[in-house]
Amino acid sequence: MTRIRVVLGVSGGIAAYKACSLLRLFTEGGYDVTVVPTAAALKFVGAPTWAALSGKPVSADVWTDAHEVPHVRLGQHADLVVVAPATADLLAKAAHGLADDLLTTTLLTARCPVVLAPAMHTEMWEHPATVANVATLRSRGVHVIDPASGRLTGADTGPGRLPEPEAIFAVCRELVFPETHSGLAGRRVVISAGGTREPLDPVRFLGNRSSGKQGYALAAVAVARGAEVILVSANVALPVPEGVTLVPVQTAIELGEAVAKAALGSDVVVMAAAVADYRPVHYTDVKIKKSHDDMAADGDLSAPVIELVRNPDVLAELVASRGSATTPVIVGFAAETGDAEHTVLDLARDKFVRKGCDLLVVNEVGVDKTFGQDTNTVHILRRGVDAVAQAGPAPKVTIAATVWGVIQDVLSSG
Repeated sequence: MTRIRVVLGVSGGIAAYKACSLLRLFTEGGYDVTVVPTAAALKFVGAPTWAALSGKPVSADVWTDAHEVPHVRLGQHADLVVVAPATADLLAKAAHGLADDLLTTTLLTARCPVVLAPAMHTEMWEHPATVANVATLRSRGVHVIDPASGRLTGADTGPGRLPEPEAIFAVCRELVFPETHSGLAGRRVVISAGGTREPLDPVRFLGNRSSGKQGYALAAVAVARGAEVILVSANVALPVPEGVTLVPVQTAIELGEAVAKAALGSDVVVMAAAVADYRPVHYTDVKIKKSHDDMAADGDLSAPVIELVRNPDVLAELVASRGSATTPVIVGFAAETGDAEHTVLDLARDKFVRKGCDLLVVNEVGVDKTFGQDTNTVHILRRGVDAVAQAGPAPKVTIAATVWGVIQDVLSSG
């Protein structure tokens, strides 16, 4: 199978270092990537870095390997051209058809989808010249992603921050697979992500290892496909994908209430969060202290006994509240470790029957496995279908695209 050919352009902004992560997403996703930095970009990240990560030689000028006519060949043969970061200068050159280096000549010869991910100071992004250049590019069919808002170079904050690599990759992936592009337009989806925390005292809590990366990848892909996305996020330290409505929560009860409220009128609910099964019966509003007076007979210090109570089953309650209706489509996640008698899939199938959801996305978890990682491997169980779909090992944004593909199939068949 021929790999999809991507030209990754990098222009001269401080955010050039983030393009390294974007490059890894492409290469780990099986794409054939040629990096074309500008001369200014090489001041921030050197050619050896791009060559090592892409596995290809890197050049910024039109004179290297001139006999192969790279300034024409790259654009003609590419399936996708993406520039990240795209500076104000790069946007201006692209809008006016200037071509003074390998990247700008490639943009002129490209007949494939082109994605520009701007990054610059707020004043530059909002300047009338940049606004006009972006409008011109968009009128020609170029996909200019709105920059994110947040911390910029120095102490500045505001719109102009480069979107996170996962969000850029999600947009790019949708463009090279046009059958999925805008497949969720007009749909309202709710996604839970992260891991809940159940407080013991003002300092300590019971929690889990979930980073929220898979849930946030699901949100980024859903936005790229045109959905209205509400992200119920439990204790996640990740940038929020642009265009997503964030609802922050901490505990399982807070998450359940937020998801139930957001689910009203929604088309899909994806429960990707790791929700605590138990919480402490008693919470103390002062830090629990060690007592050196509680010396056991064998000389060991005693420890407090923590009594637990079961949390509500958010997924089961969603299914019960839906009743006999077919919407929203409800997707559960099962993080399993297996045991001496059962495989991960054995336990997942039992859970699938108990929960009654439409899809169950299953993965094996543990120390250094899935939680906090950038890649994942999942099995997808679908109600009424015996076959088990598998995705991965692959970047979590690729896993998210596969999951949404199955969800869209359920939506279209319902």
